[in-house]
Amino acid sequence: MIKTLYPYTKRFQKYAVLTPICVIGEVLLEITIPLLMSRIVDVGIPARDVGYIVRLDLGMTLLAVSGMLLGALSSRFAALASMGFGCEVRKAAFHNVQRFSFSNLDKFSTASLVTRLTTDVTNTQNAYQLVIRMLVRAPVMLVSATLMAFSINDSLVSVFLVAIPVLGTAIFCLTRWAHPKFIAMLHRYDDLNASVQENLIAIRVVKAFVRADYEKEKFKKSNDELMQSSIAAERIIITMMPIMQLVVYSCILAILWFGGQMIIGGRMLSGELISFINYVTQILMSLMMIGMAFTQLVMARASMQRLAEVIEEQPEIAGAPAGSGPELEDGSVEFKHVDFKYNRQSDAETLKDICLSIRSGETVGILGGTGSAKSSLVQLIPRLYDICGGELLVGGHPVQEYELEVLRRGVAMVLQKNVLFSGSIRDNLRWGNNSATDEEIIAACRAASAHDFITSFPDGYDTDLGQGGVNVSGGQKQRLCIARALLAKPKILILDDSTSAVDTATDAAIRAALKTSLAGATKIIIAQRAASVCEADKIVVMEDGQIHAVGTHDELMKSCEIYRQVYQSQQKGVA
Repeated sequence: MIKTLYPYTKRFQKYAVLTPICVIGEVLLEITIPLLMSRIVDVGIPARDVGYIVRLDLGMTLLAVSGMLLGALSSRFAALASMGFGCEVRKAAFHNVQRFSFSNLDKFSTASLVTRLTTDVTNTQNAYQLVIRMLVRAPVMLVSATLMAFSINDSLVSVFLVAIPVLGTAIFCLTRWAHPKFIAMLHRYDDLNASVQENLIAIRVVKAFVRADYEKEKFKKSNDELMQSSIAAERIIITMMPIMQLVVYSCILAILWFGGQMIIGGRMLSGELISFINYVTQILMSLMMIGMAFTQLVMARASMQRLAEVIEEQPEIAGAPAGSGPELEDGSVEFKHVDFKYNRQSDAETLKDICLSIRSGETVGILGGTGSAKSSLVQLIPRLYDICGGELLVGGHPVQEYELEVLRRGVAMVLQKNVLFSGSIRDNLRWGNNSATDEEIIAACRAASAHDFITSFPDGYDTDLGQGGVNVSGGQKQRLCIARALLAKPKILILDDSTSAVDTATDAAIRAALKTSLAGATKIIIAQRAASVCEADKIVVMEDGQIHAVGTHDELMKSCEIYRQVYQSQQKGVA
C-alpha cells in the first residue's frame, strides 16, 4: 500500500523535506524558552538584576517570534506537499481507470470510484501531512523535552515515564479496534453516493412515477446507516482523548506534589520546577499528538488501501506494445470457434463456439431475442471484452496483436445506451474526430439525419446539450451518436440497436446514407426490427449465445423458422 503510493510524493518532495527542517527548528526554539524562564526565576529575580531579566525576556520574545515564523513555513510547506501528493494520487487513479477494460470496471461501482477519488484522496493527503509535520514534531519534542527534564531533575522523570506505556497500550488497542470500523464506514459512503447518483440520473423517472417519497426513504436509510457506521468508528477514537487527558493531568499533579516536597526540602529551585513542568507538559502533549496522529492514520489506512486497489488494478486487456503491432488494413472480421463468458470462473458461457466470417465492406445484420448475446458478440471486436477461447481476427490479424488504440480507432461503435457529454453539439461530435472541419461535421450529420433538427435550434451546432444530453430526445441522441461515429471514418462501424428510437422512415434514410458515406467500411447492425437488416449482405440470427443461422433475407425466409416468424410478425398491419 505505502509502496504503491510513495512514488506520487516525489514531485513535491522538496516541500516534504523543508517541512520537517522547519519543524525541528521550531521545536528547538520552543525547548529553549522554559530554560530561559527558569533562569529569570532562579537567578534574575532573587538578584533583582533588571538588566539580566530584560535581556532574557528579549531573548524569549525573539525565540517565540522565530518559532512562530518557522511554524508558519512548516504549515505552508506541509500543505504544498500534501495537496500535491493528493493531486498526483488522484491523477494516477483516474488515469488507471481510463485503462480499465469493461471487466475491470465490473469490479468497482461508479459510486465507489467517485468516493475513492474524492473522500479517500482527501483522507490520504491529510494523513501524509500528519506524517511529515506532526509525526516529526511530536517525537523531536518528546526526545528534546525528555533530555531537558533529565538535566533538571532525573528523579522526577520516573513519574511521566510510567505514563508512556499506558498511553502506548491505549493507542495500540484503540487503533486496532478502529480500523475495521472505518473500512465499514467508507463502504457506507459508497452506498450513499450510489443512492444519490442513481436518483439524479433517473430524476425524470422518479418524478414521472411519483416516487419521490420512496427515494427519500431510500436515501434516509443510506444516510442513517452511514451515520451509525461513523458513530461506531468515531466512538472508539474519541475514547482516546479522555484517556490521554487523565494520564496527562495525573502526571502534572504528581510532579507538582513531589516537586513541591523537593523545593521544601531544598533539593530543587522554584524556577527549575516551573521549567520541569513545562517540559513534562511538552512531553505529554507530544504523546497526545502522536496518539491523535495515529487515530487519523487509522482512518486514512482504510482510504489508502482503497486507493491502492484502484492504482494496482491491472487492466485485464492489454494490447501490443507501442509501435509493435500491425495497422488495421481492412474491415474483415472472422470468428473461429470463439467462446466467451463475463466471469471466467463461471461455468455458464455467454457465447459458445461462434464461427462467422465477414468480408471487408460487407453489411451484416444481427438479429435475435433479448439475452441472445448480440451485444456481447460485437463488443469482442474492439476488445471491450476479451475472448475466452478460439480465435478472433480483425483485418486479417488476431485482435491481441494490435495496439488497443489502433484497433479501437478503426472500429467505431454506437452502443445501446447513447452517451453524450456536457458541452455543445459540435464538441460532442468532435469526439469522433477532434480535427473535423465544419463541412465534415455537417456531412456526417446529414448522413445520420441529424442536420435538420440541429439547425432548428437557435444556436445550431453550438447548442449546449447539458449534462448527458438532457436537451434532446432519445431519437436525437441516437442520431448524434451515429454522426459522431461516422466522423471517425472507421474501417468497421457497429450499430448496436442504434436506431430503435427513430421512426422507420428515418431508419431507412440512415441506412441508405451509410451505403454512400462509408461505402468501403464494414457495417454491423444489431436490430430488433427485421426491416432494419433485411437489405444486409448477410443476416446472422442468434439464439442463446449461439449462431442459429446465417444468410440473406430470402435465404432465411426459406430456411430459418425464427427469422421468418420475426419478420412476419413485424409485417402485420404494414401496408
